[in-house]
Amino acid sequence: MTLYTITRRIEIDAGHRIHLHGSKCRHLHGHRYVIDATCAARELHAQGEQTGMVLDFGFLKEEMLRVIDAPCDHGFLAAIDDVALLTLLAPEGVAPAEWIERLRAEVARQGWCATTANSLATKLYVLPAPPTAEVLARHWFERLAPAVHARSGGLAELAELIVHETPNCSARYRP
Repeated sequence: MTLYTITRRIEIDAGHRIHLHGSKCRHLHGHRYVIDATCAARELHAQGEQTGMVLDFGFLKEEMLRVIDAPCDHGFLAAIDDVALLTLLAPEGVAPAEWIERLRAEVARQGWCATTANSLATKLYVLPAPPTAEVLARHWFERLAPAVHARSGGLAELAELIVHETPNCSARYRP
């Protein structure tokens, strides 16, 4: 069985905290996340601008930048249940509970929420679960997979996504 794969890497800087963690990860801190997306196809494009390719590396980069970099780079990744943190970020003039409920509704609707409408006017990316490397790997995989399928004309699929949280620690998601 023939299988071709390609991998594209991007890097972002983002803060987070794992609010229920019993050790130092419960504190606000940041990482230089390195994200590898691997796409696979049983055959290469036979014609058109992607001839001889699984998926154009440039197309994959564009989608990774749109889905991951644009909303998350130099931002803060938070869990919707991290009420203490979200309360601190609530915009002035808005009741924190009301603002958090609006975020919660958006997370329930689409699985995430990206906003700069907060007290620091900073990028905030809210997830339904703690922003661990494992959660991020699955989340970004699920957001990126439809774009890979579309940009390859249905030929390629996203096969795996790896999130390197540090040079020595990574999480891998494969459906």
